[in-house]
Amino acid sequence: MSDATAHSPEDVDLPEAAGPERRCIATGTVRPKAELIRFVVGPDGQVVPDLAERLPGRGLWVSAEREALLRAQAKGLFAKAARQSVRAPDDLVDRVEALLHRSCIDLIGMARRAGQAVAGYEKVHAWLAEGRAAVLLAASDGAADGRAKLAALAAAVRPAPALVEIFSADALGMAFARDRMVHAAIARGGLAERLVAEAARLDGIRGRADRVGPAGRGVVDGASGAAPAFSVQG
Repeated sequence: MSDATAHSPEDVDLPEAAGPERRCIATGTVRPKAELIRFVVGPDGQVVPDLAERLPGRGLWVSAEREALLRAQAKGLFAKAARQSVRAPDDLVDRVEALLHRSCIDLIGMARRAGQAVAGYEKVHAWLAEGRAAVLLAASDGAADGRAKLAALAAAVRPAPALVEIFSADALGMAFARDRMVHAAIARGGLAERLVAEAARLDGIRGRADRVGPAGRGVVDGASGAAPAFSVQG
């Protein structure tokens, strides 16, 4: 996630002129909205996740990090930011994780139906070799050998595709209407961009931040001396 600037957590929203950034009520840092999760207080006083950022009411923003969300829940920071009595359900973190996971699987399914996704080792290999893949999806419980070969091929592409390793083979299979799927790829464009952002939020809520990023991360680019950049845009 991007560098953040510390501010008082009392201010939930930044002025409109500040652009698409919001302040986390748990850490007091300012981040792009894509790196946070919006919550609102429902009519019954319960804190409700608003992943799509469409529900009415004042937004309460929390960094997409497990520790930040647990802190907001445990310290009563939702009530403080909302300036009213609210109830945060005990399973709030689990609810957010489930919603993010469902959102990711739906996005992969949308890409499949739009002809912007392929699955299976050979098809994914071909897309990577042709530079068509923006996102390489590798099942977290898939065979290490096949995953490593495709990841190495992806790492050689510039800009490198994003490598996402947070879904099980069963979950990827669900997106492709199959029992299991270990390898998949998404074409460049808006769906790929949305998927990477959503997967990064899911990874953070699961308490990780290392399974979504450029293929070849941790491998230094010999030409630039830096980790390879990645692009998911068309």
